[in-house]
Amino acid sequence: MSILLIRHGETGLNAARIVQHPETPLNERGLSQAHRLARRLADFPITAIVSSDYRRAHMTAEAIADVTGLAIAIQESLRERNFGEVRGVAHADLPVDLYAPDFHPRGGESWTMFHQRVALSWEEIKERAARTDGDLAVVSHALVCRSLVENHLTLADGMDAKVPRWPNTALTVIEHRAPWRVSLLACGMHLEGELADDSSAKS
Repeated sequence: MSILLIRHGETGLNAARIVQHPETPLNERGLSQAHRLARRLADFPITAIVSSDYRRAHMTAEAIADVTGLAIAIQESLRERNFGEVRGVAHADLPVDLYAPDFHPRGGESWTMFHQRVALSWEEIKERAARTDGDLAVVSHALVCRSLVENHLTLADGMDAKVPRWPNTALTVIEHRAPWRVSLLACGMHLEGELADDSSAKS
């Protein structure tokens, strides 16, 4: 079976390019994206759902839970990178590049700290997958998805780990066996028209 790695749906701050808070909810389009994703996943043999506890991820997971009838387990290590005191600040107003390799936000995580946490999160995911008979749906955030793909997964021929665009509710399918090979990467084919007009691929 497979691990289904999913980015959350769109939020108002996401669309406005503002660094998000944990409690930021999905906006109307994000909810529509989540429901479209859930319909796409209806034919997958999902038997467990795990989500970041951040509201935007949990709301996305709820759409999948409504279709599958499954409970949602919370895994705090799936949270987006902690940007500390710059949360709530527009990207355009930041004096530094939010994604610069040496940027360590006050009260937040450096890249090293973040990638170390994601590595621990991946160990938790694998343990959950080993206990799951069917597919495991994992709902998280763009930077977490990127870190997993770039540092812990094997890609199918022709795939590039440096995905230029990671749509909201993008689906990545990881084959449930070592070496944890990605067979589908950052796919948003379930989105159409305005639902596919994602303004941010990183937060």
